[in-house]
Amino acid sequence: MPELGKLITAMVTPFDERGEVDYEQAKRLALALLNSGSDGVVVSGTTGEAPTLSKAEKLRLFAEVKEAVGRKGTVIAGTGTYNTAESVELTREAEGLGVNAILLVVPYYNRPPQDGLYEHFKTIAQATHLPCILYNVPSRTVTNLAAETVLRLSQIDNIVGVKDASGNFDQIGKIIQGARKDFLVYSGNDSDTLFVLSLGGYGIISVASHLVGLQIKRMLQEFEHSDTDHAAEIHHQLMPLINALFLVANPIPLKYALNKVGFSVGRPRLPLVPPDAKTASAIDAVLKNYTIDLPLPAKA
Repeated sequence: MPELGKLITAMVTPFDERGEVDYEQAKRLALALLNSGSDGVVVSGTTGEAPTLSKAEKLRLFAEVKEAVGRKGTVIAGTGTYNTAESVELTREAEGLGVNAILLVVPYYNRPPQDGLYEHFKTIAQATHLPCILYNVPSRTVTNLAAETVLRLSQIDNIVGVKDASGNFDQIGKIIQGARKDFLVYSGNDSDTLFVLSLGGYGIISVASHLVGLQIKRMLQEFEHSDTDHAAEIHHQLMPLINALFLVANPIPLKYALNKVGFSVGRPRLPLVPPDAKTASAIDAVLKNYTIDLPLPAKA
């Protein structure tokens, strides 16, 4: 199994002033993230506003970001949807573009039972040679991917891990304890990372790493080296920023923050909108207390 990395950023999709995907800025952002602690990026995930992207936009993003990144880091393509056949097709095309792995979200809206989830993910995994990471985020999908279902899926060779954003540490612990030894359990919430690591988890697929990637990387390293006191100190230091980034639906606060610090990513696409004045003011108040790790473009 290829090394995917312990700190992966769920990357925003930059848009230009017309609301079109800014592919050049996406490439610059991916490289900047790799230069500020990330081992790889997820393209067209939740933070990347995947539901608002067309298939053509997704495929071009996969291709251009992978070309820019090369071997500097991993590119994980968000190819999962609520439609199994569509997910298979998108996954096969992403594989042909050279991405390193795929991220498969629990199907949203149609609320399948656990047997349906098992067959959905199994069908996609069997259609590709790429490593597959499951993505459980019941706050968005409504349906929870149960620990027992993850354990069944972990027996499929190229289903290599799960991004768990359930916040259910009992469930996460059961997965870590019961899955095969090399199965990777990523925290899906920045606020949960240290807790997931303490249960035996592998890493984090992060939102906050857009801004403080080196600091999150240091937290992971301190924990790995058994310096839990320093890891906990970094966790506590980062929590006000993490909370600010989720005052309203992600990636609304994150895009605002990136634009504010000087890395232009444009507005969110409808139905998402920029934060209101009160929320923006709250984000501003928190941002001023942090060193931003992301390399910023030189000012003209």
